This record gives sequence, C-alpha cells and structure tokens, in this order.
Amino acid sequence: MPELPEVETVRRGLSRVSLNQPVRGGEVRLARTIAFPERAEDFLPGVEGSQLVAWHRRGKYLLGELQRCANTGLEPAGWLGVHLRMTGQLLWVNQGEELQTHCRVRLFFDGDRELRYVDQRTFGRLWWVPPSESVESVMTGLQKLGPEPFSAEFSVAYLANALKGRKRPIKNALLDQSLVAGVGNIYADEALFMSGIRPMVMCDRLSKQRVARLHEAVIQVLKTSIESGGTTFSDFRDVHGTNGNYGGVAWVYGRKDEPCRTCDRPIVKLQLAGRSAHYCPKCQR
Repeated sequence: MPELPEVETVRRGLSRVSLNQPVRGGEVRLARTIAFPERAEDFLPGVEGSQLVAWHRRGKYLLGELQRCANTGLEPAGWLGVHLRMTGQLLWVNQGEELQTHCRVRLFFDGDRELRYVDQRTFGRLWWVPPSESVESVMTGLQKLGPEPFSAEFSVAYLANALKGRKRPIKNALLDQSLVAGVGNIYADEALFMSGIRPMVMCDRLSKQRVARLHEAVIQVLKTSIESGGTTFSDFRDVHGTNGNYGGVAWVYGRKDEPCRTCDRPIVKLQLAGRSAHYCPKCQR
C-alpha cells in the first residue's frame, strides 16, 4: 500500500503538471471507484469546468482543491479526493495512449492530456466533495487521523505521551493512523531499525530516550524516502509511471534472510497481529 512518501511523491508530481487547467470531461469506467457523490454519474458533472489550483496531502489521502471561473473571478468548486489504497496509481498521460487494463477513471485536460486512475485491486476510492460540504464530513477517514509526522504537533513529548501505558507492540502502534498519519508497514520497520528498537517491544517498556530516537527516525526515514521518490515493491508508480527508488536501500523491509547492512546478521521476518515485521536481531533490542 502506498504510504506517506509515495503519496507525497504523487502530490508533488501532480502539482507540477495538472494545476490551473480546466477539466474538459472524463470517463468513469468503474462506478464503485467513486465514493462520493452517492451516484457515480454525478461525479463528472461536479468536476467538469473546474480547475485544480492546489494539491494537498493528509496522511495517505490526496486532496485536490478545485475552483471554477465566475463573473467575479475564481470561486470554490469543492475538492477532488483520492485514496490509492493497495494498488492505486494516478498517471498523467496523453489521451491517445493505450488504456491500461485496470483504468477506472479518466479526467481530460487541455493539450490532449489526461489524468488516469488505475487500480488493479479496486480498493482505492475517489471523491468529489461539493463546496457546500466540509471535506471531513464527506471523507470521514480524515477525522480519525493523528498529527502529520513533519508537523509541530508530532513532538517527542506528544509521542511519549501517546505511547505511555500502551500494552501493545510498538510496530502495531506505529501503524495506528490516529497516532501518526501516513506511516505504514514499510516505514515503521525502517524507523524501528534506525532507532534500534525491536518491533515486538511493548510501548510501555520504552524509555523517553528510546522514544526520542524513534521520533527522530520516523521523520528521517520519511524524508529520505520522499527524496528517493518513494518505494516500489510491486505497484507504486509516480504520475509519469516511474518506480520509486527507496526499496533498493531499505535497511530491513522486504529483506528476510538477507544480511543486515550494518552487522551482516540475517534479517528476521515475523507476524505481529496479522502484519509482517522485519528486524535485525543484533542491531535492535
């Protein structure tokens, strides 16, 4: 599943190519991809004639800010929301390019360009939020998100307080989007390696010093991955169809039985509450 660095990579790519161009039309090829409006046939009329003036990211959600030309200038036209889930891709292509097998939604722009939403597993969703509605009231998953990792709210003090007294493995706590938004399986494993903490250590056993190291590692690994264009292990692509590069330098994720890049001990993989976890038995305690 694309995590914060992958979604941020897509956001930056969309910001470079799709802004301030009117949506001229489109095609909904799979109705259940549209989460809102309730009738999929109302989605395209909502976005047609508007233009994207900014792309935002909240956790793993993408939010395209829409405006429409009026007599007095530009006025709000709602929001285009996207959640890629497991296999979703947003691709900026020529309209004449052959359709991908799993293309679900198309939006047409000037210059014969289009934005395609491609999703093999069909778990991803798109929303058009009308200007009369708040984004959070329609995209209700946003209400449950914790602070952004790069925000002032995600401080060492916040993380220590949030983990205090929790009797659950730290790996599973990091996957809780109400604790910190956007961190998933890949970067939880990587941050735990960088901070020297085993994934099965209980939250209430972590000292303040270890929490501080973990806080720093979460921020650092996310920044490093964004600089590398995210991680591609299976389906992730940026808006031009390019793979992310972080996977090639991952410390532990996806490297079961391979030698640790620090000590050469084989990386161990285990299951914690139904989720995989990778760690080095020597470098992490």
